[in-house]
Amino acid sequence: MSEVQWNRLTAAQLRELAARDAVVLLPVGATEQHGPHLPTGVDDFLAAEVCRRAAELASEHTGVVVTPSVPTGLSEHHMAFGGTLTLSLPTLHALLRDICRSVIRAGFSRILIVNGHGGNMTALNALTTELTAELSTPIAFASYFGAGREVVRETLETQDGLMHACEGETSMMMAAYPELIRSERLAEAHGPRITLPAESTDPVYMAVSFDRITESGVAGDARVASTEKGETLLSGCAKALADIIVRDPWAK
Repeated sequence: MSEVQWNRLTAAQLRELAARDAVVLLPVGATEQHGPHLPTGVDDFLAAEVCRRAAELASEHTGVVVTPSVPTGLSEHHMAFGGTLTLSLPTLHALLRDICRSVIRAGFSRILIVNGHGGNMTALNALTTELTAELSTPIAFASYFGAGREVVRETLETQDGLMHACEGETSMMMAAYPELIRSERLAEAHGPRITLPAESTDPVYMAVSFDRITESGVAGDARVASTEKGETLLSGCAKALADIIVRDPWAK
């Protein structure tokens, strides 16, 4: 199978991919508390893993390369728990602009920002519009769990979509990074169900610290997570993302 990760390829190989008008996936995650049982890098690790799998699938039809992930996003609402790194909105904007500009200068024209953190969603929707205008290049954006919404809904027992340190995220970490699970803390890994801000039907939005929502730092129920569910979720989300790439939204 061909290598798809930007930082594992040579400059010459990347020039060849650019000449083929390859698609560039740019994973964006977060580094923040994920309850008592998961590491802080969950959103970063999972976004990068789904992108790698999606690129390998889509590479059968078109050139694809995955940039190094952006491991820090907008996580102000998790700061009260400690262990969290966060960017300001202007910093995230500037960072993504410079990475996308570098990708374009390297000869690529099709960029898909792939998000792995619910707290980034509304900002990345807006920033994608800004970046498209600033860089005169059509930038696309998708959250991997949005692309794979159907498989997420069909696979999980206790929730309809991903929440936080929940059944879904814990299952995927069991499948991809089992050595990072603190299994002795799983019994504590549960909390209230929540709705992602971007999917809320509430007419009023206010910033709320996550420790006011859940004492455990978990939203959802990780106690029913499994490796099998995790592999189904990772594979399903990767296929959904690969299908988006092959459909070529940049051609519209």
